Amino acid sequence: QVQLVESGGGLVQAGGSLRLSCAASVRTFTNYAMGWFRQAAGKEREFVAGISRSGGSTYVADSVKGRFTISRDNAKNTMYLQMNSLKPEDTAVYYCAADLTFRSNWWSPDPGTYDYWGQGTQVTVSS
Repeated sequence: QVQLVESGGGLVQAGGSLRLSCAASVRTFTNYAMGWFRQAAGKEREFVAGISRSGGSTYVADSVKGRFTISRDNAKNTMYLQMNSLKPEDTAVYYCAADLTFRSNWWSPDPGTYDYWGQGTQVTVSS
């Protein structure tokens, strides 16, 4: 069983930064493409960023491009989301997810692709 635990959320003023972490308890972290999603109150879950098994291929959604960066440290079984220049509209619960795949350079924006999810961490950006 894979467990994902997010951390690093909190309350920050607009323009500030946060770094989210997603620690995975799994034997072979490199078997998983990873993704970050978020869900604001009353809205559907939204894809934020994805990263391939090796970390060599990444993507961030247009809504956060230029402000958010996704990365992973496979030696530490951990994925990160560096969030800069935060805006009030970034307020949401942020989830990490793992997709067991044999495909290289692969990540998916479809939440239905992912096999495991973390419990989420709240990010609140005040204006």
